[in-house]
Amino acid sequence: MRGHLHKHPEDPQRTVADLPAPRIQAHAANLTLLPDGALACVWFGGSMEGRADISVFKSQLEPGSKQWSEAVQLSHDPLRSEQNPMLCVMPQGELWLLHTAQTSGHQDTSVVRRRISLDQGQTWGPTEDLPGAPRGSFVRQPIYIQSEVSWFLPIFRCKPVPGKAWDGSLDDSAVLHSTDQGASWSLIEVPGSLGCVHMNIVPASDGQLLAFYRSRWADRVYRSTSQDGGMTWQAPAPTLLPNNNSSIQALRLQDGRLAMVFNASSAANASERRASLYDDLEDLADFTESTDSTALARQAFWGAPRAPLTLALSEDDGLNWPWQRNVETGDGWCMSNNSEQRLNREYSYPSIAQSTDGALHLAYTMFRQHIRYARVMPDWVEQAS
Repeated sequence: MRGHLHKHPEDPQRTVADLPAPRIQAHAANLTLLPDGALACVWFGGSMEGRADISVFKSQLEPGSKQWSEAVQLSHDPLRSEQNPMLCVMPQGELWLLHTAQTSGHQDTSVVRRRISLDQGQTWGPTEDLPGAPRGSFVRQPIYIQSEVSWFLPIFRCKPVPGKAWDGSLDDSAVLHSTDQGASWSLIEVPGSLGCVHMNIVPASDGQLLAFYRSRWADRVYRSTSQDGGMTWQAPAPTLLPNNNSSIQALRLQDGRLAMVFNASSAANASERRASLYDDLEDLADFTESTDSTALARQAFWGAPRAPLTLALSEDDGLNWPWQRNVETGDGWCMSNNSEQRLNREYSYPSIAQSTDGALHLAYTMFRQHIRYARVMPDWVEQAS
């Protein structure tokens, strides 16, 4: 039964479930542990990424339950594709839903939207645009709560080449900073971040901050640091981990190590290349004539395999990752987002959380058809090393 927890047939140390999928396509999961111990997962679903029928959905696993709940729809804009949702538990007890909303495949038209729940997601307030988020902003990673009066929301800015359709080649990262519980936000630049997106802020071992990034160049996961509590950032630099221009997520564990879930793949593993993320969309034929690479210092790479899906551990703030184990393996073919014809074979866009018992909870895209959940203990990763 869809949503029911069970042992993986080839790995009894791994508990898995395929979440209910009310639409043809499901992508971009984000996990959040709620104060009562429930595990909430949000993602976007519809017919195809970029279409106006793409909306945000949520399912929940209650404490002690072996069954994920039926999915409920949390966004309803009939004209925009609503993508990249996440839930954030705020210091005053509110639960925030953040997501993007764009016209067709034009990510440069995106706005960041917010809904607030005062009862941990049972009911929701109205949808509103997040104040201070520039047009063209995208989100993927949660708000980093430094203190009750200092919040950091990482964003990436989607910028088209003038006269061309957006293809990601000019995207960069920034941070929105709020000191008034999210009523207003100021912009902090991340220097040298061209091509670095999905900024994921985590605490460093010295009490400062780290950030990890997806690379539009499909080369490596990038990393930067802040030595002043997030107000300024060093330019991102490549790590040892590969990246395929797909999402990552990192987490500081209870034992002090970092965990990261990512695709151990890059452009070096690709045998094909897509014109753009949205080249399946009927109304975006201009993507086939997208950015002229000769006009750019570097062009975003689309089509690198989105597999394997790998979980890694580091004990030195992400400089080295000696423990790695694949969660899913396959060819990761992602030259199409078509879910109606079941063309896509990616394992991607992972999210990670840790519960008080030390277990690691993962959620990720399964062939763009549904979201898969997996639970393992940290030593599961070490057993492969």
